[in-house]
Amino acid sequence: MKKEERTRDDTDVLLKALHLPSFLRLRRNVAEQADKGGWSFEQYLHYLCEMELDERKRRKSERMLKASCLPRSKTLASLDLSRLPVAVRRQLPTLCEGGFVDRAENVLAFGLPGRGKTHLVCAIGHELVLRGYRVLFIPAFKLVQRLLVAKRELALEKELRRLDVFDVVILDDIGYIQQDRDEMEVLFTFLAERYERRSIIITSNLVFSQWDKIFKDALTTAAAIDRLVHHAVILEMAGISYRTEQAAKRYQAEKDKP
Repeated sequence: MKKEERTRDDTDVLLKALHLPSFLRLRRNVAEQADKGGWSFEQYLHYLCEMELDERKRRKSERMLKASCLPRSKTLASLDLSRLPVAVRRQLPTLCEGGFVDRAENVLAFGLPGRGKTHLVCAIGHELVLRGYRVLFIPAFKLVQRLLVAKRELALEKELRRLDVFDVVILDDIGYIQQDRDEMEVLFTFLAERYERRSIIITSNLVFSQWDKIFKDALTTAAAIDRLVHHAVILEMAGISYRTEQAAKRYQAEKDKP
């Protein structure tokens, strides 16, 4: 084996040991490109470093997206902005930038079923992941079940620490929870733990005056609302139900068939 070939193979081994897969994969093709373009060694090295960093960012975003449990289809690109209330449409770009996360603020989206609340908050969640924030999307009833199991196993504090890893937790459909006291207590504990430390995004079909259906106790209801709205952006989703509109279109299409 020629000395040049041995050096090349040894370099491949070193790059593998250094965990530089993009560097390893691209270096020969880039070397040819650099040779043809008359690049300096510094330019060649800089280009490979940029490719390695870009690939690492891509892989990290993919891991974070998988961990987020966000629905893959509910992105900003698939969101029909024309259906959003004007006030919400104006707030959306700022929310997607993530400043509210840095300030540990909350986002609360209210509206009747079918108004696009879940799609909206998921679209925000996707944009936050792209910006490097750790996001978790979870239906509210599943979070409560998860916390309740942890409490019964005397591991609630440990479970709260696991959730604390996420910069943002998106609780979907909090209004559907009809809780007993144990369930109400673990949910309140979760909200209180994140207060002024981590962000929560919540969707709800119930306005605040109806949250006694969730927390039962008037004092606990008031305390939960107080913590959530102290630093919060409130999004009011009005308009016609997406699902009702789609059903009407399907009905009309069937009716118009010859």
